[in-house]
Amino acid sequence: MKVSEVQALVGQMREVTASRRAYSRRFRLDQLKGIKALVRDHTQELQQALYHDLGKAPFESTVTEISVIKNEVDHAILHVSDWMEPESVRMPLAYQPATGTIRPRPKGQVLIIGPWNYPVQLVLAPLVAAVSAGNTAVLKPSEKAPATADVLARLIPEYLDPSAVAVVQGGAEVVQALLAEKWDHIFYTGGERVGRIVYEAAAQQLTPVTLELGGKSPAVVSDGPVATIAKRLAWGKFVNAGQTCVAPDYVLAVGDQMRDKLEAELPDVIDEFYESSPESSLDYGRLISPEHTQRLVEMLQQTLDAGAELITGGGYAIEERYLAPTVISRVAPDTAVMAEEIFGPILPIVTVKDIDEAMAFIGERPHPLAAYLFTDRARVRREFEERVIAGSMGFDAPLLQISVPGLPFGGVGPSGIGNYHGKYGFDTFTHYRAEVSKTDQLDTLKAVYPPYGWAKKQLTKRVL
Repeated sequence: MKVSEVQALVGQMREVTASRRAYSRRFRLDQLKGIKALVRDHTQELQQALYHDLGKAPFESTVTEISVIKNEVDHAILHVSDWMEPESVRMPLAYQPATGTIRPRPKGQVLIIGPWNYPVQLVLAPLVAAVSAGNTAVLKPSEKAPATADVLARLIPEYLDPSAVAVVQGGAEVVQALLAEKWDHIFYTGGERVGRIVYEAAAQQLTPVTLELGGKSPAVVSDGPVATIAKRLAWGKFVNAGQTCVAPDYVLAVGDQMRDKLEAELPDVIDEFYESSPESSLDYGRLISPEHTQRLVEMLQQTLDAGAELITGGGYAIEERYLAPTVISRVAPDTAVMAEEIFGPILPIVTVKDIDEAMAFIGERPHPLAAYLFTDRARVRREFEERVIAGSMGFDAPLLQISVPGLPFGGVGPSGIGNYHGKYGFDTFTHYRAEVSKTDQLDTLKAVYPPYGWAKKQLTKRVL
């Protein structure tokens, strides 16, 4: 879309928002059912687009993208009528007779900016929340996943009301034009750099935001069955070629013995997963661009040059957007892979002497989007829960927390602002309006009208 067309589109949708047509229960359910039908009718087409953009296997696309949306939309369809209901609040005796009500109201017109790494899930899941709350929405899918963006731009107007939900395509200049408009809420998923730009633009107009960012999510391996731990770590790290915001970014192995066990086990697991040939495996994805691949290769080489040990992987092909599942160990905390979110298939192992050092290590760094702990000891888990600050936690398994509609998903501090999924998504896009209704049949308010004589002061002391 041309920049000049953005303002016209937003203006047209503002008229629809003002009409309040999107507020009705029927309209909300129709849009939710439209999303459900879209992913049901076009699963194969979405899988093909995801393969084109990210090399995702159809099974992986189903598990990590399409099924997540199906679960999310089914949950919303089941519960949205209850979520919409006003809630009565008991009024203080001094205010009687009166009623108090909390009434959920749509925020209005919202902007959803999606990322490239999960370009179906992370566009449609916020949309489920927005329309269930009765909002109109403009979607901006990432131009870095063009095949998926094209499919969504074509299908969404077929399945949803195009006057209430629109898709805008384009690059940075289109995003800038969108951010210059007035919105009632902006929902952004992506990296911290652009997140700051979105936040700054929203602040100019005092627009509320949800920022789903990222960070270096640690996985602490304390104790437990190493064979199972290695499989779960490898799956969580290398699904989508490591381009997952809540993937284990690095491992903190508690003790040399645990580190040695992981060094021995992880290469075998990777060979098992990808049949000893990830470069030709149909189950292993690709990176988003040659530039991203080059960045990761340079990061890896700098870390190895600094003394880290290559355990497995390391092979790459820049133009093919390929980097093998890679494990490195004996990694120093000040090396390249520990300086920023990796967002790729490199798994560093850092050795710590005990669980206290692991938690201190995490606490000294920006709050992550997720934190994982592998342990069989209840005391260790309790300490981890109490001392570690993270957007979400997983115990003995990574990633699962992002696909449960009943759980809130979001960051804390630099890893994000706000959350969504299920009722939490509805809340994000809803203004809860306080309402008080006072009957005029019995004017008890006369007790607080001037003049304030002795009798009123005495009454106030007793009642208030």
